[in-house]
Amino acid sequence: MFSQMRIRGVGVIDDAVLELSPGLNVLTGETGAGKTMVVSGLGLLLGERADSSLVRTGSESALVEGVVRLPLDHPALVRAEEAGADHDDGELVIARTIAAAGRSRAHVGGRTAPVSVLAELGEHLVAVHGQADQWRLKQGEAHRAVLDDFGGPELVALRDRVADLHDRWRESAREHDRLVSEARERAREIDSLTASLEEIEAVDPQPQEDVALRAEDERLAHADTLRLAAAQALADLSGDEYAAEPAPNVRDLIGSARAALAPATAHDEALAGLDERLHEVGTLVTDLSADLTAYLDDVELDPDRLAFVQERRAALGVLTRKYGESVDEVLEWSGRMAARLDELVTADDRVERLGAEVAQLESAVGEAAVALSDARRAAGDEFGTRVSEELAHLAMGKAVVHVDVRRRPDPEGVALADGERVRLSRHGIDDVEILLAANPGAAPRSVAKAASGGELSRVMLALEVVGSRTPSGEGVAGPPTFVFDEVDAGVGGRAALDVGARLAALAEHAQVIVVTHLAQVAAFADRHLVVHKADDGRITSSSVSVVDGDARLRELSRMMGGDPDSEAGLAHASDLLEQTGSVRGRATAAARGGARG
Repeated sequence: MFSQMRIRGVGVIDDAVLELSPGLNVLTGETGAGKTMVVSGLGLLLGERADSSLVRTGSESALVEGVVRLPLDHPALVRAEEAGADHDDGELVIARTIAAAGRSRAHVGGRTAPVSVLAELGEHLVAVHGQADQWRLKQGEAHRAVLDDFGGPELVALRDRVADLHDRWRESAREHDRLVSEARERAREIDSLTASLEEIEAVDPQPQEDVALRAEDERLAHADTLRLAAAQALADLSGDEYAAEPAPNVRDLIGSARAALAPATAHDEALAGLDERLHEVGTLVTDLSADLTAYLDDVELDPDRLAFVQERRAALGVLTRKYGESVDEVLEWSGRMAARLDELVTADDRVERLGAEVAQLESAVGEAAVALSDARRAAGDEFGTRVSEELAHLAMGKAVVHVDVRRRPDPEGVALADGERVRLSRHGIDDVEILLAANPGAAPRSVAKAASGGELSRVMLALEVVGSRTPSGEGVAGPPTFVFDEVDAGVGGRAALDVGARLAALAEHAQVIVVTHLAQVAAFADRHLVVHKADDGRITSSSVSVVDGDARLRELSRMMGGDPDSEAGLAHASDLLEQTGSVRGRATAAARGGARG
C-alpha cells in the first residue's frame, strides 16, 4: 500500500503531503481545489506520459514522490530490485520529476530509472478507475485474469495444469519437428562420424603412445652416437681391456691416490677422512661403470624397429592433425563422437517416441483446456450475476453484465475430442470479455464502451468488489491499491450510500483511494483528506490535510451544502456518520453471506 505521497508544483498544488492509511482513503475539497491534480500526480508516479502543462505556474519543476510498503516477495518489489533499487525491509520510495521545459526523470529506490519501470511497477501496484483511466481492463487478457481469479483455487489449478501441459506439448513438438527437419543433415553427420571413428579404430592408438614413440625414435635414430659416447666414457672410468697400450683411467688413479695416503692415515684423522671420501668416489665410479656397461648392452642398432616406430608415428600423426593435438586428445574426441553417433543413430527411434508423446500431450492439453473452458463459463455466469446485483445498488438497476467466454476457432489449430479445431495457448482455448448492457434491449458491449462518465467508474467498482472474492468467499490477490475518480458522478441519496458501502467493502482487503464530492461516500472513510484552496488575489494554491473529529464533521457539513459551523449542519453530519456505520456493517455481512451462498 501507499503510506505517503508528496506532490509539489503540480497544477494548483504548491506542496502537499498525503498521509495515507490502509482501508478507505477519501479525498474531498471545494471545486477547483485540486482534487484531480492528486490523481494526475499519481498517474505521473505510475509512468503516465509527462505533460509540462501540469507544472505549476512559476515553478521550475513538478515532483511527485510516493512511499510504498510491500511484502518482500511482491512482484513490484522484485522488479524494483532488478532495476537496482534499494528498499528498507519492503518500504520503497518512487519519484517522478517534470521540468517546466518538458524533461522528465524517474527514480526508483534512490536510483535513476527509465519511466517505463514506473509503468511496470504501476501494473502491480494500482488499479485506477476514472472516466478517462480504466487501467485494469484495457487489455483482453485482463478480463480473463479477473475471471480466473474469481473462479477460485479449482479454476486456477485447471489454468495452471493447462499451462504446464501446453509447455510440455510445445517443447516435445519443437524437438520432434527439429529431428524430422534435420534428418538429412543427421545422415550426413552419421556418415562423417562413422568414417572418422573407423579411421581411429584402425590405427588403435593407446594413451601416451605418441610420447613414448617420440623418445624411442630419438634413441634408435642416434644409436651409433649413443654407443660411441657411452663406450668412451666407460673406458675413461675403468679402462679399455682391448687397448694395445692401456691408458690411465679414473678407477686406477683413485686406487693410486689411496695407496699414497695409506701409510699416513693412522697419524691424522683428517687425512683418514679424505681417504674415506676417496673410497666413496671409487665406489661411485664402479657403480657408474656398471651402469654404462648395461646401457651399452641395451642400445642396439635395429633398423627394422626404427622403421616400425617411424611408420607408427606417421600413422598417429595423421590422427592428431585431424582430431586433436595429441593422442590423448584424439582418444577423448573419439569417446565424445562415439556418444554423439549413438545419439544420431537412435534419433529415428526418438522421432517415433516423440511423435507418440506429442499426440498424447496434445490430447491431454485439449481435454484440460475444455475442462477449463467449462469452468470459466460457469464462473462467468456467477460473476455476471453478482456484478449485475452490485450495479442494482449503484443506481444502475437496469444494467446487466455478461461474461462472454468463447472458444477461438482455427482450421489449422488443435482438434478437440468433438472434432472442433481451436487455437490453443498456455492460457487455454478461450477469449474472455466482460460485457455490459446498460439498458434493457441494448446489445451487450465491452464495459469500457457500453458505460459512460460516472457509470463507468461504478461498473468498475462493482467488478472490483465482486472480483475481490471467489464464489466461496475467499479473498483474491489483486493490486494492493485501487483509485476511483468520479465514481459518484450522477449519484445521490440512497444510491450514494450504496456506493460508499461498496467502496468500504472493497477496502476491507485492499487500500482504496476515492475522490468524491458526496458526503454520503466520504462518511465511509477510514481516513478523510481534504484539499484546501487558498487565493491571495494573485496566485491560487492548494494543500492537503487529514481531518477527523470536529474538523471532519465540518467538512461533511460543507459537502452537504450547509454551514460548516452551524449546529444543524454538524448534527446532520454526525447522523450521517452513524448511518454509514450501520450501512457498512450490513453491507459487509451481506457481501460475505452472498459469497458463501
